[in-house]
Amino acid sequence: MIAIIDYGAGNIFSVKNALEHLGISAKLTSDKSEIANADGMILPGVGAFGFAMEKLQESGLADIIKEQSAKKPLLGICLGMQLLFDKSYEFGEHEGLGLIHGYVDKIVAPDLVVPHMGWNKLEKQNICPMLENVGNDSYVYFVHSYKAFCDDESIAAYCEYGGKVPALVYDGKYVYGAQFHPEKSGDTGLAMLKSFAKICKEV
Repeated sequence: MIAIIDYGAGNIFSVKNALEHLGISAKLTSDKSEIANADGMILPGVGAFGFAMEKLQESGLADIIKEQSAKKPLLGICLGMQLLFDKSYEFGEHEGLGLIHGYVDKIVAPDLVVPHMGWNKLEKQNICPMLENVGNDSYVYFVHSYKAFCDDESIAAYCEYGGKVPALVYDGKYVYGAQFHPEKSGDTGLAMLKSFAKICKEV
């Protein structure tokens, strides 16, 4: 079972529906024992970084996520991906989970519309198990105004939008983050969720 962490911030039902469509067992939960016993975790999120971190810290979920991500796969989606980093400068400076080194700041693209919204092409950069069944001409769906700034070795795939935007990050072990919405990215997104579920079963 994959635990979809429910902390009151986001797109949890669309993620659950996508997993159910694939026949993958998943449960929305804020129960720490269920999270600890799950095969893997998904941290979704839509909204402001500071508010989301406050919710995770107040509930104690930040601690269980950090603890369990050393033992089994974690996938952060959209805001959930940004929360994996050390900090964000969205409406001030806020501490993140610190699972991938780097920070989050506003997209600066004077000639483009921000938020970055719609389909964009994935460009692979580093080997990552979640990209196993993703072709070289694949597009995924984004909705965001902030992006990650991190070392190149943490970037599994990126897109171009006024510069390089990390699209899929990976710590080389258990922690994955998708800036796009795999649950809204058609066959490519579903293939990646399927790969993540396979990774969870193999750990």
